[in-house]
Amino acid sequence: MSVGHVQRAIESGGIPTVGVYVRSFGHLPELMGVARAIITKHPMGRPLGAPGDHQRQRNVVEAALSLLTKNEQTVTELPEAWRSGPG
Repeated sequence: MSVGHVQRAIESGGIPTVGVYVRSFGHLPELMGVARAIITKHPMGRPLGAPGDHQRQRNVVEAALSLLTKNEQTVTELPEAWRSGPG
């Protein structure tokens, strides 16, 4: 939950943010009213993907960056499921 609090504080200063949450905590962005969030189907502790899975990590970061231009509350769940390693 602290990620959501930090996001809201930064947003109140006029700086856009995007949080990346694992599905276990996917309900929190809307409850906390954060502006933008990406939900991944990854386990706790691995919101960007498995260690060494550079392509998955890049996909998550690119999806998050694409939300920075959205001015309304946007919560997007990525369709890719967890995989334990590179491609």
